[in-house]
Amino acid sequence: MTSSQSTIDYILDQLNSLGNVSARKMFGDYALYCGGKVVGLVCENNLFIKITEAGRKFVGKNYHEGFAYKGAKVSMRIDRDKIEDDEWLCKLVSITAENIGFPKTKKKSVK
Repeated sequence: MTSSQSTIDYILDQLNSLGNVSARKMFGDYALYCGGKVVGLVCENNLFIKITEAGRKFVGKNYHEGFAYKGAKVSMRIDRDKIEDDEWLCKLVSITAENIGFPKTKKKSVK
């Protein structure tokens, strides 16, 4: 099962006040970006946010650990009621983006 466009649209709408959030379709599901960094995934209509120490402190007990897909790193699976709280969700995504690095760029091989 893949994520629906309506789920992505809703999550992006909830994060609209951050201004620098987007989603990119990948294999039927989506990567969630903030400021050019992958902060989470939306898989099977569930939101998974990367775990950071600051993010964990912020959410307290408002998440469950889970895997976005088989073989993925453990992430925070955010409950639907917390997704509805746009201020809370924006704060979590902002904290996560601040506490992770940019993806490593692959060097082109010289031939």
